[in-house]
Amino acid sequence: MIQSEWYRPALALGAIVFAVFFAVISAKGETFTQQEIVAITILAEARGEGKRGMYAVACVISKRMKERKKTGAQVCLQPWQFSCWNKNDPQRLHLRKLLRHELAPYAMMLAKNIDNLQLNFVEFANHYHTKRVKPYWSKGKRPVATIGNHLFFRL
Repeated sequence: MIQSEWYRPALALGAIVFAVFFAVISAKGETFTQQEIVAITILAEARGEGKRGMYAVACVISKRMKERKKTGAQVCLQPWQFSCWNKNDPQRLHLRKLLRHELAPYAMMLAKNIDNLQLNFVEFANHYHTKRVKPYWSKGKRPVATIGNHLFFRL
């Protein structure tokens, strides 16, 4: 029993290091706070859809946070979830600029209040995509909401 307990503090420390790693991410030598990561994701995904579209994307992030028991930054940075964070996405090199967009204050407000959004706005959707694409995971699925050019799904 004693032998198996020595690693618990190491695991706790590892979890803290992991959380700190996801608290900031480097892109082109820059770092972002957790709230900035969420705000940038909202802006990158939906700034062209206005405040309604941005709110809808924020709701999906919030729903995934609850389902996956992760922070907003962890949800946004999960591989292949939000394309702006993919290493091969050309937008990734310009993410800092999004924080100067005219809708950035609204995105930051959503990020700060991510736990208090009304998820019924998108019928508790946890996935979405634009009307221009048809990802494999949406085949045969019916959207629960449509907001602007985005289709929302509860999977």
